[in-house]
Amino acid sequence: MAKKARKLTTFGRNQDRTRVAGGQDYEVRYTAKKTKKSASAVKKAVKKVGNSRKKVTKALKRGRR
Repeated sequence: MAKKARKLTTFGRNQDRTRVAGGQDYEVRYTAKKTKKSASAVKKAVKKVGNSRKKVTKALKRGRR
């Protein structure tokens, strides 16, 4: 008897998009370009507020690092 095919979801992908990986240069560059800040400012914001994309963007817009 054949195995039933698993339904593929976007759960993991959506979770990953809500975070900024501070150690991944391409994610840091993307966020820096998007917020018009430097890459080091993005890394500092990730360390300060965590890796939530919303929190990092909000902190950079406020000027907090």
